[in-house]
Amino acid sequence: MLNEFWYKNAIIYSLDLETFMDGNGDGVGDFAGLTRRLEYLHSLGVDVIWLAPFQPTPNKDNGYDIQDYYGVDDRHGSLGDFAEFMNLANNLGIKVIIDLVINHTSDQHAWFQDARKGEDARYHDWYVWSKEKPEDWDEGVIFPGVQEATWTKDKKAKAYYFHRFYDFQPDLNIGNPKVREEINRIMGFYLSMGVAGFRVDAVPFVLETQEPGTNGNRKIRFEYLEDMRRFLQWRNGSAILLGEANIEPKEAKKYFGDKGGGLHLMFNFFVNQHLFYALATGESQPLADALEETAGIYPTAQWAHFLRNHDELDLGRLTDEQRQKVFDAFGPTKKMQLYERGIRRRLAPMLGNRARIELAYSLMFALPGTPVMRYGDEIGMGDDLSLKEREAVRTPMQWSDEENAGFSSAEAKDLVHPVINEGPYDYQMLNVERQLREEGSLLTWTKRMVRLRKECPEIGYGEWEILKTKVPSVLAMTYRYRSTLVLILHNFAGGPVVIRPKAFNDDPTPLVDLIEPLEIELDEKGGYEIRIGSYGYRWFRLRGVKPVMSTPAKAGK
Repeated sequence: MLNEFWYKNAIIYSLDLETFMDGNGDGVGDFAGLTRRLEYLHSLGVDVIWLAPFQPTPNKDNGYDIQDYYGVDDRHGSLGDFAEFMNLANNLGIKVIIDLVINHTSDQHAWFQDARKGEDARYHDWYVWSKEKPEDWDEGVIFPGVQEATWTKDKKAKAYYFHRFYDFQPDLNIGNPKVREEINRIMGFYLSMGVAGFRVDAVPFVLETQEPGTNGNRKIRFEYLEDMRRFLQWRNGSAILLGEANIEPKEAKKYFGDKGGGLHLMFNFFVNQHLFYALATGESQPLADALEETAGIYPTAQWAHFLRNHDELDLGRLTDEQRQKVFDAFGPTKKMQLYERGIRRRLAPMLGNRARIELAYSLMFALPGTPVMRYGDEIGMGDDLSLKEREAVRTPMQWSDEENAGFSSAEAKDLVHPVINEGPYDYQMLNVERQLREEGSLLTWTKRMVRLRKECPEIGYGEWEILKTKVPSVLAMTYRYRSTLVLILHNFAGGPVVIRPKAFNDDPTPLVDLIEPLEIELDEKGGYEIRIGSYGYRWFRLRGVKPVMSTPAKAGK
C-alpha cells in the first residue's frame, strides 16, 4: 500500500499519559512509564498511539487547558523524555499522533496574561473581546449544568472575553492571521520531533470566526483547515489530521474537503450514537441508515470509528425517544448521565456481559473506517462514578494485582485518580497480567480481533455495501477489494438467527470463516445458510469475485 495512506488499515490506541503508567513513583503517569509499556502496545497489535495533551497546564480540564504549547508538563517528564519515547515507539513501528488543542488556551498562558493588559498589548487580538456584556452572554454553553456562560468579564482588561468551554479556557481568535501562523509553528515543532499527525480538538470551533460582542454572526472558515492541511503535507507528506467534529452527516464533506484538502480522518459520532442505539434495542436499521448517511466522502478520506473515548458517550444526535432508550439500557440513573446528553460510563459496565462486549468490539473493527481503541477497554476495565463528571472513565490502567494495580509505587493518596479496588472490576481480579495468562480472556480475544482486522485490508481500502437480510436484528456488510469479498454479520438480538444470502459470484465458491476453521458451501438453492448466535458475529471471505481494482484514491462507497 502507498505509505501516505497508512491510516486506511491502521489500529489507533487512545490513552491519557497521566493514568497509563507512572515511571517515577509520584502517582502520575509519565513518559518514562509509557515508554516501559511500549512492548505491551506492540504485542497488542496497535499501529498508532494517540496521546492526550501532555504540555504544561494548570490541569483544570484534564490537560486541555494548555499553558505552553512547546513543552512537557513537569508531572510527565521533560522534552528529552518525550524525544526518547518517540524514538523507541518509531523503532517498534508504532506511529504517534498528539492532541492539537488550538481553539482555546489556559487563562494562565503567557499570551492571555499579556492580552489582559489592554487593547495595545501584543497578544490582545489573539483572543475575542467585548467592551460591553453581550446580551447573549449565557448562550451556546458546551457543558450544560456545569458551565454558566460563554462570556466572562476580566477585571484587569475591563472587558469580556469569549470562551466556548470553561471560563478558564479563553478562545483564540482564529480569524487573526498571526494566530494561524502560530498554529503552523506548533505543528511544525512536533512534526520535527517525529509525530505522525494530530488529533484536532473541537474542529468546528477551531474554524469558527466570532464577531466581537455577540454569540451570533459566526462563520465556519473551511479555508483555514485547508491551509493547515497544506502546511502539514508540505512538512510531512504522510502526516495526518484526525478531527473531532460532532456534526450532522450532511456537513461532513466540508470537513474532509471536496477534493480531499481537509481532514484525513474524522470521528464518526453520528454512527457511534446509532451503534449504541442498536446495542440497546436490538434494531439494526437505524445503524444501517446512519452508515448510509455518512457515506460518499472523498475517497482518500476515512471515518474513524470508536466505542468509548475520554469524554461522555454523547447521544445528542439521537431523537429524544432513541436517547431515552439508550439511557434506560446503559445509564438509567442520573449519576450515570452527564450534560443532559450523555453517559459517563466505560464500555464493560454499560454492556454488562462478555457476549455484548465482543459484539461491540467486532462491530467497531468491521465498520468502514479506522478503529480507535480506548486504553483499558481491551481488558474490560470499569468506571468510578464517585469521581466528578468525565473523570469517572479516567481511572489508572490496571496492570497487575500489585498495590495500586501496578500503575504506581506511590501511596494511594498521591495517585492522580484512585484505582478501582472493589466490585466486579476490582484490579486484583481484572488486570493485564492475569489476562495475559488466560487463553480465554478478553485481552487474548482482543489481540486476535486486532490481528483479524489488520488481515482484512478490504475494510480499509475496499467498497462496502449493506445487504438486506429480512432479519431486523442483523447488520450484514460486504467489502469488495480487487478479487476478494469479505462478508461480516452482526446479530444485536439476544437469540440465535439464520440468514440466507445469495451467491456473490458465478462459481460455487465456499465462504471461508475467518474466525473458526470451517467453510460454508452453496446449497442447492444457490445461497449460503448462515447461523448467528445470540449477540453473535461472523466474518467470512470469498475469493474469485468480480475484481474491483480499488486504490486508496478510489476506495470507498
